[in-house]
Amino acid sequence: LASLLLASRSYAKAKGGGKPAASTSNRGKVRVKDPKGVASEDASASGESAASAGGADEIDAEFEMPTDPLPPTYDPALDVGPGGRPLFAFTDTFASFSHRGVNAYVDFTLDEWKAMLPEGLPAGMMKEFQDTRRCAVMVRESFLDLRDNFRRIVDPAITAKRKDTKRQIILDGPRSCGKSIALAMLVHWARTEGWLVFYVPQGKDWTHGGFFYRNTYSDLFDTPVLAGKVLQDFLKYNETRLQQLPCQIFEPIPLGEGTGVGMMKGADTVEMPEGSTLYDLIQTGITHSHAAVGVVVRLRKELSLVKDVPVLFAIDQVCL
Repeated sequence: LASLLLASRSYAKAKGGGKPAASTSNRGKVRVKDPKGVASEDASASGESAASAGGADEIDAEFEMPTDPLPPTYDPALDVGPGGRPLFAFTDTFASFSHRGVNAYVDFTLDEWKAMLPEGLPAGMMKEFQDTRRCAVMVRESFLDLRDNFRRIVDPAITAKRKDTKRQIILDGPRSCGKSIALAMLVHWARTEGWLVFYVPQGKDWTHGGFFYRNTYSDLFDTPVLAGKVLQDFLKYNETRLQQLPCQIFEPIPLGEGTGVGMMKGADTVEMPEGSTLYDLIQTGITHSHAAVGVVVRLRKELSLVKDVPVLFAIDQVCL
């Protein structure tokens, strides 16, 4: 069991001249102010006025909104990195990289990223994709060190050579220095290697806004709405594997307040029957909001007992 906490190709084509075509769902318009500061109007009357004035003061441009992040056609002549090595690496996984391949870019499609991280992509990663016009990330030395640390946990041969392996790591650094992207890359690597990953890309939501209440038994604040959401997110990539992992703890799970309905009448716990799987446990928390928080707590304990597959907790936006 390993955990990592993270502390605090699109394009636009302008078409000029003439009356713009009717707007569609993937098109937008830009109205540009004339030198006098008056916004040009999208109407036939103003169009005639602009024509009579020679059309010099008003611009009516139509832009195609981005629908596909794919980059321009690959050009080998531009794929030159430090020391004459290729700048881009075409691979399906980060597992094959050695430290000699540091600073290379790995270029996945947006659909490939979303398939590996269905819980959501970090906002900083999406912004970088938009700014660079491609869904590529740089393989940095710090990421390889992070990956190798967790690789040593499950590889006895490597672990025997290095004694500094850490099972819990907190990433810290200035804003926008790449912490969230490094974490997303680690989740991508772990899943391609067969790990069971509990990934929360928006940890800040747990402490900012939303529905919460003070649990009278634990004296802590419970967030049943977010607990239900994180359970749903955990199923998105891991459903098949979770159906194969049996529950190992059968103590009663405490119930709390349901979303907007208060405490359940006539019951304060729920029990999982013998033979239940982790999938069944999660479905209980999703179906019954009174049990959502208790199921998340129980799931954390259950995952710590899993021996058949490596388990990684990756929580972004943790405020310490």
